[in-house]
Amino acid sequence: MPQFTSFVVLAGMRTGSNLLEATLNANDLACFGEAYNPYFIGWPDQKSLYDMTLADRDADPLALWQHMVRARKVKGFRYFHDHDPRMFEPLMDDPACAKIVLTRNPVDSWVSTQLAYATDQWKLNAAETPIPARIDFDAAAFRAATAANQHFLERIQHALQMRGQTAFWLNYDDLRDADVLTGLVHWLGRTDIARAEPAQDQVPQNPREMADKITDFEAMQAEIVATDPFQLHRIPGFEPRRGPAVPSWLTCEAGRGLLFMPVRGGPGEDVARWLAGLGAVQSDLTQAALRQWRRSHPGHRSLTVLRHPLPRAWDAFQAMISGGNGELRETLRAIHRVPLPPDEALGSLTDAEAAPLFAAWLDFLRRNLNGQTGIPTHPGWATQAEVLAGFARFGSPDMIAREARMAEDLGFVARAAGIDQAGPRPRPIPALLDDPALRKAAKAAYLRDYIAFGFDDRP
Repeated sequence: MPQFTSFVVLAGMRTGSNLLEATLNANDLACFGEAYNPYFIGWPDQKSLYDMTLADRDADPLALWQHMVRARKVKGFRYFHDHDPRMFEPLMDDPACAKIVLTRNPVDSWVSTQLAYATDQWKLNAAETPIPARIDFDAAAFRAATAANQHFLERIQHALQMRGQTAFWLNYDDLRDADVLTGLVHWLGRTDIARAEPAQDQVPQNPREMADKITDFEAMQAEIVATDPFQLHRIPGFEPRRGPAVPSWLTCEAGRGLLFMPVRGGPGEDVARWLAGLGAVQSDLTQAALRQWRRSHPGHRSLTVLRHPLPRAWDAFQAMISGGNGELRETLRAIHRVPLPPDEALGSLTDAEAAPLFAAWLDFLRRNLNGQTGIPTHPGWATQAEVLAGFARFGSPDMIAREARMAEDLGFVARAAGIDQAGPRPRPIPALLDDPALRKAAKAAYLRDYIAFGFDDRP
């Protein structure tokens, strides 16, 4: 029997991890919630764990885990794909840390997550009444969630294999099987427990047929067929490695065909409008569908457009201060030294007020891209070098254009596909960005892109 000093439950939202945690706690195997959630420590509204605050944990993530390891009893926590990425390798490296992998049918998991968001009901006990709700099926959101989940599981399996370790694999349906749960607690070292019963303080929230939970059930069925449920075409996607993000690519029927592979944070909208002016445009393709398109369009050309890192980081900053992710802004204020004013004041910032905030944002990006924060790297601010590396896992573009020259460069690749049309003109760069300190900070954050693509200091 393995001798474990700690454990980690590798799971995702709405996989039954709350129920598993309650069962482990009931059998004297302490589980400390989502200890490495970027926005809280352990559980929502909890301020500290082992006397460590969120700021303490973010500054030294290993210290919190070491507190657990030093305890006399086996203790652990739940870890999801979007939790502190710095902890994944140390957890995998330690053979004394038991890995419990909890999975669920991805459709059930996604639908349950959307219902929880819609009702704000995340747990249900026998005394509570479930809130009835139905949700619309969002194909793009479902694809993104499924791809992230699949990649997380692939990464776990690969990490275990390369280290010669194994995990205790659980499915959602196992969580109410006392025989399986007894095997789990024995595997964790509690052989003194004759039988481990599932926790009784939680009940299933949505025990209805799937058709009763979805307003457009037929659309969901069609999408599941199209997304290749048997994973014949694997779609990786994570940082530092990124996936190809094929559903974001655009095909144009003009000439012999054009394929646009947009980089998040670049001039994608301008290029998309240009393509729409040339011919019929199709998006949201699967890898299988894109292979078919390529086969049916001999002589097609593919392209992508890079943006200088400084205005691209500015666009990411604008998206951050104007978007709906208030948790991110609050974490940036509290933990990452970005002195953002209250949300209600963000929409009226002058250039003089925005400049120092943007400088602090660039410093955060430098640390984030170097793996020094607990916040996962968003595609909109990932290095363009890594985004293109992700493209190459499915196919490389014929033309890598720069935004400043896209009228000439896209015209060139269009002529190669039989289209006599110049590309779109670049937009002017905000005067605010013509600042030596900001140029220096952008280069510190995105040195990889500056070197890889030859960007000048000044956009």
